[in-house]
Amino acid sequence: MFSKLLILLFLPLVSCLGLLSVGKKANAWAGCVASFVSLLGLGISLYLFQSWVHAPQQFAVEWFQLKEKSFTLSLQTDNLTLIMLVLVHFVALLVQLFSISYMHDDAGRWRYFAFLGVFVFSMLLIVLAGNLFLMYVGWELVGLSSYLLIGFWYEKPRAVWAAKKAFILNRIGDAGFLMGILLLFWYFGTSELSVLNSQLAVNSLRFTVSDNELTLIGLLLFCGAVGKSAQFPLSAWLPDAMEGPTPVSALIHAATMVAAGIFLLARIYFLLTPDALTIIALIGGITMVMGAYRAIFQTDIKKLLAYSTISQLGLMVLGMGIGAREAALFHLLTHAFFKAGLFLCAGAVIHAVHTQDMRQMGNLRPKMKITFIAYSICAAALAGLPFFSGFLSKDAILVEAFAWASQRTAIAYVLPIAALLSAGLTAFYITKQWRLVFLSRPASGTVVHSPDIHEADKLMQLPMVLLAGLSVFVWFSVNPLDAAHGWFFQLFPSKVSHEWHTIVATLSIIVATIGISLGYICTFNHNIPSLVQQFGTLHDAIKKAYEQGWDSVKHQLQILREHDPETEQFLFLISPLQKIGQWLYHLDSKIVDVTVNGFAYLTVIIAHIIGRFDRMVVDGAVNGAAWLARFVGSRTRNLQNGQAQSYFVVVLVGIIAVILWVLH
Repeated sequence: MFSKLLILLFLPLVSCLGLLSVGKKANAWAGCVASFVSLLGLGISLYLFQSWVHAPQQFAVEWFQLKEKSFTLSLQTDNLTLIMLVLVHFVALLVQLFSISYMHDDAGRWRYFAFLGVFVFSMLLIVLAGNLFLMYVGWELVGLSSYLLIGFWYEKPRAVWAAKKAFILNRIGDAGFLMGILLLFWYFGTSELSVLNSQLAVNSLRFTVSDNELTLIGLLLFCGAVGKSAQFPLSAWLPDAMEGPTPVSALIHAATMVAAGIFLLARIYFLLTPDALTIIALIGGITMVMGAYRAIFQTDIKKLLAYSTISQLGLMVLGMGIGAREAALFHLLTHAFFKAGLFLCAGAVIHAVHTQDMRQMGNLRPKMKITFIAYSICAAALAGLPFFSGFLSKDAILVEAFAWASQRTAIAYVLPIAALLSAGLTAFYITKQWRLVFLSRPASGTVVHSPDIHEADKLMQLPMVLLAGLSVFVWFSVNPLDAAHGWFFQLFPSKVSHEWHTIVATLSIIVATIGISLGYICTFNHNIPSLVQQFGTLHDAIKKAYEQGWDSVKHQLQILREHDPETEQFLFLISPLQKIGQWLYHLDSKIVDVTVNGFAYLTVIIAHIIGRFDRMVVDGAVNGAAWLARFVGSRTRNLQNGQAQSYFVVVLVGIIAVILWVLH
């Protein structure tokens, strides 16, 4: 079985390396190879699911040793792993099939499918990792593959900028994630999830680390989820990531990569203290409302879905924070299907009309009937209508949110009420988009399309239809209004009380109905009711006041400046880095260099002085003593010339000198 697990893990990597080695020659069959590998992986995943469901497995081999610490490469499979394996392979297969047709005319198809292979391998590594070090390796590889796929059309400056932005913001979150892993290893001596879970279960680790330290570790690990799942304040990268090919948006930014943060929270849930969970719930709530609010004002078909993804991810994080772990995972599963379906349908529309601006669309239903039906089903699931999967999973989180708030103070009801408001906004903007794209417009807003607009081909239709079909309730529960007894909650039992179910289901339906109604009648300007018009006016006034109030500050900081295709000067996070670089340059040139050069000059001067002292004093004394010895020796040597008369003169002079000295 372990060999099958390794084959499953490395299949997409092997296909990636094969495509990269062949190069452009693989353009014709790259999509077929990638799809076959994903189909084979899906088959193995289903076999493992059938064999290992409710039977967790652990595989580990020693990686290396550092002093007395042993680092292992460990893989683990449990119910969560198995369901994620099936999800990743299934969505990857559908996206690759869709991409064969969508990318048919692109000259870089071999790179595209190779990068998808890297991504699938990275995602599988995250899902199968049994320790946080190995998960971090997959985490970084996912960030790399996301960077490559967002910037796939590297000839477009906007795409390159979006890839850099995503990469930088993800690195910020990943830095916190890495610090959390290192702290965990520092305190506990291991990052093995199974070991940590078993030790915490018997409360033995509580004696080695305080609750505050454990809270800090949990929040640092959560930073990884903040980056990957686009949570506040690192959510700005996801809408701009729509510069990549639309199938990439469906795979990475709707179904799998952004869900990695939710998967991480589920994995480390046993480590999270009540304080950490409260902060996580607040971050999720803020992200949920901000994403839904920003989606209302989008005119780009993909950016609206991107902000919707941010909002739904915020709802999942909120679910994790309030203790609804199983409900959040259920929403991860359902959201993967209907949001991937929405992105693929959007891709089919873009492929047909060659624009992403919804203001240039309209009345596409007669010409794109299959796309219209698939989009309508997926949109109904996102809006939270009964009889669709989105209603079941949203309702599960809302029920637990209200149950959580009922056990706390009244202010705790802010989070479930915010979730209900977000659900209403979701129904509003998705209905608005649905009507703008597919239904006819009034005469004043008629959009004339080129006559060659046609329905997507069969290869593109198949993934859309399958994903739309999986957005219906029947695949998750026999009861269209409650999934508590469905198969998912048999795999992941939930202990939450369902006393709030009837109230929450009723409120959810009412809110969704109001949102859909307003979204439908507010699509065109002449039909906007006064209340909504006043809301729009108020929003514009607040936005204008904000821009005026902070204009000078933004001019100074230049931190959140958007991309300027003309000057290429002010890019996201580049301007402050340029300022820091300039400060460091001045520090280096004016202080560090001056100090170093000053020491160098002083050293040279001292060396010259020492050299002169050495030559004139030390060498002079030695040379002078030698000269004196030579001079005295030469003069004394003259006295020893071998001539008797000379010796007589010397003796005579000596005797005279002695007589004079005595007489004196």
